[in-house]
Amino acid sequence: MYAPQDDTELLTEVLREEAPPPGARVLDVGTGSGVLALEAARWGAEVTAVDVSRRAVWTARLNAWFARLPVRIRRGNLFAPVLGRTYDVILTNPPYVPAPDTGQGPRGRSLAWDAGSDGRLLLDRICRDAPALLRPGGLLLIVHSALSAPDRTLELLRAAGLKAAVVRRRRIAFGPVLRSREDWLRRCGLLAPADDREELVVIRAERTC
Repeated sequence: MYAPQDDTELLTEVLREEAPPPGARVLDVGTGSGVLALEAARWGAEVTAVDVSRRAVWTARLNAWFARLPVRIRRGNLFAPVLGRTYDVILTNPPYVPAPDTGQGPRGRSLAWDAGSDGRLLLDRICRDAPALLRPGGLLLIVHSALSAPDRTLELLRAAGLKAAVVRRRRIAFGPVLRSREDWLRRCGLLAPADDREELVVIRAERTC
């Protein structure tokens, strides 16, 4: 399960700016501990949260119970539990950290952050599948690292007919995961020799029709 960090905080800030109206249908994909889902529920939104991790699902349910907030929490892979539904807002803070290819894929705790050699293991799927779940005028808000090709995210979302742009950036100190593979990231050209901080971005994509 992914504990809330700088990326969660950054996406929360953008969600507050968007201020979904009471009754808006919100989907939080990869909810983790449920922080984003609970924030949306505080605005009176009708919130569904999804995570593939059993531990995350139970943690999010417990946090919703303690907060006395109504959030539907489902276990499943990305959009599988909500196929056929549409939403006013989709939020996601997916795994996005580039990782060396071991031939086995992410395992254990690393499922919460590792996302293939280019960091796009789940991002490409989200960009492909999320637009169909947005209502007209609906928003998709994604946070991820600049190491995992934000331009590619914009390209895919625009190709799907969404109006997409980076609306927030923040540079942060390397966390333990990036520090542990800093040399590999530099050898791959994902980190320049002078880079000593990671940049996070929030992308806002709107279905205009």
